[in-house]
Amino acid sequence: MDNHVDSLNNAYEEFVAAAANVLEAKESSEGQKTAATDAALENFKQRWELFRVACDQAEEFVESVKQRIGSECLVDEATGSVARKPGQAATSGLPPISAVRLEQMSKAVRWLVIELQHGGTAGGSSHSHSSAPFDARFSEDAAQ
Repeated sequence: MDNHVDSLNNAYEEFVAAAANVLEAKESSEGQKTAATDAALENFKQRWELFRVACDQAEEFVESVKQRIGSECLVDEATGSVARKPGQAATSGLPPISAVRLEQMSKAVRWLVIELQHGGTAGGSSHSHSSAPFDARFSEDAAQ
């Protein structure tokens, strides 16, 4: 995470320095268009693009961490491995399920979503048996 922060910080500092260079070049040329002002503007454009890339990478990193944390919380909650704080009410009273079964159900749901997005008829699929111990569409499950 430190690498992402450092990268974003460096890109920002270079962007701000490039903006200052443009202003200095404009001032020294008394507002006239010169090779120096053109070079400063070109450098500014490059630093702007690099800053945008660094921002996009940082955003992707944050999203991936959010997804990982959400997945970990879901597994912890579903498997009952979440430590309760004193005075915290129990969630639903349902018995916890195994992490393996939760992953199987998650894969099945993702597969059905993809199938539906592509115009498939998920309800008529011969693979969607809720009582099946595993989902044969996924090679990881078939090995069990």
